[in-house]
Amino acid sequence: MCLGIPAKLLEVRPQDDPPMGKIEFGGILKDVCLAYTPEAQVGDYVLVHVGFAISRIDEAEAQEIFGYLEEIGEAMSEDGEGMPNAEKQMAKE
Repeated sequence: MCLGIPAKLLEVRPQDDPPMGKIEFGGILKDVCLAYTPEAQVGDYVLVHVGFAISRIDEAEAQEIFGYLEEIGEAMSEDGEGMPNAEKQMAKE
């Protein structure tokens, strides 16, 4: 299974080959390849997978995904062992 994380594009370096940019998600800054999203502009949200911005997404969609990720984090911390309760039960079976 693949997981793409939304991030805000802070900087674009089109002179690089391939084009690169700097993104921010959750207070973390990373460099990403923009070869698949050459239309991305500073301020856009992009979906990032293994160091590549694979698509542009709108801010509302990014915020929705951030909400889901927050819910997952809360669920994982509820049992104190880093595993959601439903997964914990399945592991016992």
